[in-house]
Amino acid sequence: MIEELDPGFDTDRGEKGRHRRGYVRKRQRERQRGSGGGRGKTVLALLLTLTLLGGLGGGAYYGFERIQGLLGTPDYDGSGTEAVTVEIPEGAPIAAIAVTLYEAGVVKSTKAFVNAAEDNSQSKNIQPGRYELRKQMSGEYAVAAMLDPKNRVVNGLTVPEGRTAKSIYKLLAEETEIPAEEFEAAAKDPLALGVPEWWFKRTDDRKVEPSIEGFLFPDTYELPPDPTAESILALMVERFLTVAEELEFVDRVQNERQIAPYEALIVASLAQAEAGTPEDLGKVARVAYNRVYGEFDCNCLEMDVTVNYYLELTGQETKTSAEMTQDELLDTDSPYSRKLRGLIPTPINNPGRLALEGAMDPPPGKWLFFVAINKEGESAFAETYEEQLRNEAKAREAGVI
Repeated sequence: MIEELDPGFDTDRGEKGRHRRGYVRKRQRERQRGSGGGRGKTVLALLLTLTLLGGLGGGAYYGFERIQGLLGTPDYDGSGTEAVTVEIPEGAPIAAIAVTLYEAGVVKSTKAFVNAAEDNSQSKNIQPGRYELRKQMSGEYAVAAMLDPKNRVVNGLTVPEGRTAKSIYKLLAEETEIPAEEFEAAAKDPLALGVPEWWFKRTDDRKVEPSIEGFLFPDTYELPPDPTAESILALMVERFLTVAEELEFVDRVQNERQIAPYEALIVASLAQAEAGTPEDLGKVARVAYNRVYGEFDCNCLEMDVTVNYYLELTGQETKTSAEMTQDELLDTDSPYSRKLRGLIPTPINNPGRLALEGAMDPPPGKWLFFVAINKEGESAFAETYEEQLRNEAKAREAGVI
């Protein structure tokens, strides 16, 4: 039988709605207090269900956890018991971290950790890596412990911006006790380390000999246990590719600069080497583009940093610009000559994020020259050589050159 609607339902909805909501809230309160035996019956039914599920063996585990959740979130009390080490992989979301902790016996349920993470706005700052935690921690304590830096097992190293590959091998050897020669050997095949083959293309049709230079992204890395030269370099390459994807570097330089990503990477390395401040990275990149692709007389870079790179590459001592001989400055046989038309063969170091951004999106300007004008590293930029000479005079007054 279908009940007819109360004729006053629509006309007096507000008043009747309040009475109805009050009735519902009352029933909810009664159920929460166990009034009328409702909760007792539910628990009994669930226990009977669990008994049946117990006969199904291991396959019933997930059903058990779901039913357990209906009774409340299983959680430990306190800060835990015996120590345990857990490892959180790169990119793991909170739910995956919860599973790792549950399987290690740290938390009583995944839901306990997820709920605690949702209640803590800082939980988004939990980093990948290894942690020294304790078994049987409450979800709240587990979240707090993972946010405490002293509980992280740090086996990391920092690679600064602008280091050449050779310099990075030396740094890695000092930090890991893996011989630099092993890093050099591993770096001979950039494709095997994860650099896609299409990166080694240029719009000027020059043949590219694949080089790892430029792809060893400067950052702080947490190394896995027992790292190898190959695994460390591959980690750095992976980080480079991730940052390039985040910046949309490939698409933007192809569409906006009309050049190959590899050419923009070379320019980013030049900016990283020449700019004295982060604010000048994009301007130096613009100068490089203007010299090579613009109206510069020789369509060449004429940057001393390329000479220094060749000196290091060939096992010679690097020099300041003032120390370089005319033969070194004007050497046309070097593939990294200041007078080489177009861009040099490879990047000359491993640029950071800001240098990549500067090469991808340099500010507009017709600058062809620049010079550092103070000891803070700031540069003055010029469109003409006459203006450059005036800036050089300022630099001499400041004792920079």
